[in-house]
Amino acid sequence: MRLRFTGLAAWWVQRASAVFMLLFIVFALVAFWLYPRHSYLEWRSWASSPCVVMAILAFFAALLLHMWVGLRDVLLDYAKPAGLRRLLLGGVAGSLFGMAVWVVLILARLQT
Repeated sequence: MRLRFTGLAAWWVQRASAVFMLLFIVFALVAFWLYPRHSYLEWRSWASSPCVVMAILAFFAALLLHMWVGLRDVLLDYAKPAGLRRLLLGGVAGSLFGMAVWVVLILARLQT
């Protein structure tokens, strides 16, 4: 079974990922406001805690999924030649995959 986001499913993915990202941003702002960090070591300690790492990872997963659905819909609507469309979709998918790997590497580096 292929995971496809078209029509109503794509609409729901966009809305759910947007709501999750909004909740994460509110959480982060409240955490920064209630518990200000004044040094690099305090920031690193907070950012490397397992719960925060998982929340950051989920945030970026939602962000990348949100970007994929949105950019894919734009390209499907406006890139008419099939070859150009495939090329652009491949470029977007490759870029998003590269960003995902980069986020994972940064979060893994925090753990060391």
